[in-house]
Amino acid sequence: MSTFDPDALECLAAIVEEGGFERAAQRLSITQSAVSQRLRALEAQVGTVLIVRSRPLKATPAGQLMIKHAKMMRLLRADLEKDLKELAPSSAATGRGEERISVAINADSIATWALPALNELARAGLPVEIIADDQEFTHEWLREGQVLGCVTSLGQALRGCRMEPLGVMDYVLIAQPDFAREHCPRGLNTQNFHRLPFIAFNRKDHLQHAFVSEAFGLQRVLLKQRFVPSSEGQVRAVLAGWGVSVVPWLLVRELIERGELVNAAPKHRLGVALHWHCWNLSSDVLDALSAALRAAAKLSLRSSA
Repeated sequence: MSTFDPDALECLAAIVEEGGFERAAQRLSITQSAVSQRLRALEAQVGTVLIVRSRPLKATPAGQLMIKHAKMMRLLRADLEKDLKELAPSSAATGRGEERISVAINADSIATWALPALNELARAGLPVEIIADDQEFTHEWLREGQVLGCVTSLGQALRGCRMEPLGVMDYVLIAQPDFAREHCPRGLNTQNFHRLPFIAFNRKDHLQHAFVSEAFGLQRVLLKQRFVPSSEGQVRAVLAGWGVSVVPWLLVRELIERGELVNAAPKHRLGVALHWHCWNLSSDVLDALSAALRAAAKLSLRSSA
C-alpha cells in the first residue's frame, strides 16, 4: 500500500482551501515553487491530475479524495496533540503550521446557538474553521470531504458518516412595527404576501417560500425577494424597513419582546429539524465536537420528539 507525503497532502489541501498556489505558499511558509513541486510529486505518485487549473481552482474527484485523507490526518494529529498535552503539558505542538479542523454549519445556527457550543474547544486551542452555508447545503461540504462534520437539515446519514438529531429550530416572520402597520396591518395573509418584499439570505434560501407555503397550504409561491447574506443582516434590514423576513425565533425573541419588531404571522411557526453529521471515525476531537454541539442544541433547540 502506498504512503503519501503528509507535506504534499497539506499542500494540496492548502491550494484548494486558499484558492491558489501563492496564498497556499504563504500559509505554509514555503515558496510557491515548493508548493508546485510537492503537488507534481503527489500527482505523479497517484497517477492522475488532482487539481483543475481553472478560475477558481478546483479539486478533481481524485483530488477531493486526497484532501479528505489530508483532513483525516489533521484530525489524527489533533488527537495526538490533545493526548500529549494531557500527558506532558509542556510538550510543543507539531509545528506543521496552520492546520484547520473544518466543520460546516448553517448561518442561522452560527448566529444563535452554535458558536457558544464551541467556546471551550476554541479556548483550549482547537484550530476550528467554520464554513457557513444554507442548512440544505452544508452536507455537500461533508460529502465532498472538505469538512469533517456538518449541521444540516438532511435527515439521512451520508456514506461513511454517523448522524444524530439535534433538535428543531423554529422560524417566525418578522416586520418593523411601522412597516407592518402600513403594509400588513392584520398580519400576513393570502391577499398581501405577494406584495411584500421578503428579505432572504441568498438565492439558495427556501425558508421564505416554505413558510408561506406551509402557512396557507399553497404548493407554489412567488415572492418578491431581496437578498442579505447574513442572519443578523436580515434582521437589520427588517429593522430598517426593507421588508419582512423569516428568521430564527432565537435570534429575534428579545427584539419582539421589546417591541422593536413584530411577529407578522403569530399563528404560524416553521420548524426546521437539524442534524449533526460527521465522519464515522474513532477520534477524541470529533467526539468532543459532537458532544459540545449536542449539549448546546439540547439547551437551545426544541425537541423533535
